[in-house]
Amino acid sequence: MFEERPYLRFPFVRPFVGKAAFELLLLSSLVVPYGCHHKTESATPGGPANEAVLSQEQIAKINLKTAVVDLQDIDNRVLTTGKVTYEDQKVAHVFSPVAGKAVKVLVKLGDHVKKGDPLVVIDSPDIGVATSDAGKAKADLIAAAHEFQRQKELLATHATSQKDYESAANDYRKAKAELERAEQKARLFRQGDITGQSFTLRADIEGEVFMRAVSPGMELAGQYSGGNPPEIFTIGQTDRVWVIADVFELDVRRVKLDAKVEVEVVSWPGRSFVGKVDWISSALDPNTHATKVRCSFDNSDDALKPEMFATVKISVDARRALAIPRSSVLRLGDQTVVFFDRGAQGDKRRFERLPVTVDEGEGGEFLTVGHGVEKGDVIVTNGAILLSGML
Repeated sequence: MFEERPYLRFPFVRPFVGKAAFELLLLSSLVVPYGCHHKTESATPGGPANEAVLSQEQIAKINLKTAVVDLQDIDNRVLTTGKVTYEDQKVAHVFSPVAGKAVKVLVKLGDHVKKGDPLVVIDSPDIGVATSDAGKAKADLIAAAHEFQRQKELLATHATSQKDYESAANDYRKAKAELERAEQKARLFRQGDITGQSFTLRADIEGEVFMRAVSPGMELAGQYSGGNPPEIFTIGQTDRVWVIADVFELDVRRVKLDAKVEVEVVSWPGRSFVGKVDWISSALDPNTHATKVRCSFDNSDDALKPEMFATVKISVDARRALAIPRSSVLRLGDQTVVFFDRGAQGDKRRFERLPVTVDEGEGGEFLTVGHGVEKGDVIVTNGAILLSGML
């Protein structure tokens, strides 16, 4: 029955190579008229049921490829999601330390700045207030110190009371503390240049200006004035980036430091970025019940952008074993089969289909062999499903 209707045999073939190859096989089978008594691409008529002998033309037509079976680097993978972020030592989020008006913005988006380069000039009354407070506190301390010394001398000659002496001592300590407070506040502004009430904010690190949220004439809130001042610049380098992935509790024990990681992003279809695990959180996120895993990647071509979502594949249980490509394995009914290249037969080549056992639970490109395949065997890795249709 199957010889008369070749298209009926394909529901029993469930390949590992995916939907596209199955549809190609189905299409190739349907070109044979219903009731036809010969095969689509005849192998050797009358030959063994599990063997096919193909000409070079037939081999080229179905794009048949072979490979020698050998040891492979095998690993399972933990598949999860993550997000690209800056490497925190290479990014600076810049806030204005003073409240005031931006009178001159000195950089644009995309500019490369060095540490200490000016970013924005701010006209701020906070500068005058801080300078005035420090000066007043210094004068008060001098006056308090004089009074304390005078009371101390008077007490020695019994010309003043103990109470007046202690009051002068307290005033001196308060004045000293107030001067320290005023000077500390003034020091907060010293990351920039101060000229009168004009403050020049400078870059803390070298890098590219990724974000700018200030324009000339804009009123800025001060970082030390209370409230929630907005970030006005983001400066950094993205030659290396992190991907923060969520690994669920079931897989946490399998993930190790320095494990190989591959990520894919929708912006670069078909491209895989390779990095490694460099940190594993010691706690679970209470909302997702997953552990944060940080993966580090070289990004010298600037392909990965912070805030991109990524598909993350973390290698686990790596080992070296005899394995065959997933694309070489076919499911025929309840059997798993592979085509072997048995060499030349005249000007043609002979292929034999035999059952094998493989570990189908592995998620990588290769499947480890149980039995049926030996090191050095030559097997079909592409076109096996079409070859099966010729038997």
